[in-house]
Amino acid sequence: MKLCEAKQALRKEIASLKKLYKEATLQELSSKIMSRLEESILFQKASCIAFYHALPGEVQTAHFIEKWYKHKRILLPVVKGNDLQLFLYAGQKSLKIGAFGIWEPSEDSLTVPEEEIDLVIVPGVAFDKQHNRLGRGKGFYDRLLSTLSAPKIGICYSFQLKEHIPTEPFDKKMDLIITEKETL
Repeated sequence: MKLCEAKQALRKEIASLKKLYKEATLQELSSKIMSRLEESILFQKASCIAFYHALPGEVQTAHFIEKWYKHKRILLPVVKGNDLQLFLYAGQKSLKIGAFGIWEPSEDSLTVPEEEIDLVIVPGVAFDKQHNRLGRGKGFYDRLLSTLSAPKIGICYSFQLKEHIPTEPFDKKMDLIITEKETL
């Protein structure tokens, strides 16, 4: 099986697994993951964090962002062409529906110099125990992460954590991976 086919097969497998869980269960697991994130030294030390507003089925981040944005600078991605740009989150009123139906900051939101970003929280379809990440296949996060030097934490449900996932040279490794059960 070719690498791209293997990645697509894994994306389908994870999508099927997600369907086995009720939304309330995924929300409960998300809360556990967010608690683990709060306990991490990287999060505690960070003052400026690149985050993401979750799609259905991803680790849910909305409550966490609301809880923390007045204490730490939270940046959210906006799709610009083939790239992601990070803008400062300024509360729910600053959001609009953007590309792929994702809530994102409005165009008049502030940006922050990349060197001020202390931590990046990264979604993924799957991760593995070698800290590799499989995204949705469009390369948005790989391009963004290649420009950032801050530590990267992948967050996922435990069923998204595999022994090995197919990777390519441009795929960016995570510094930590947090599930509801463990921190790698």
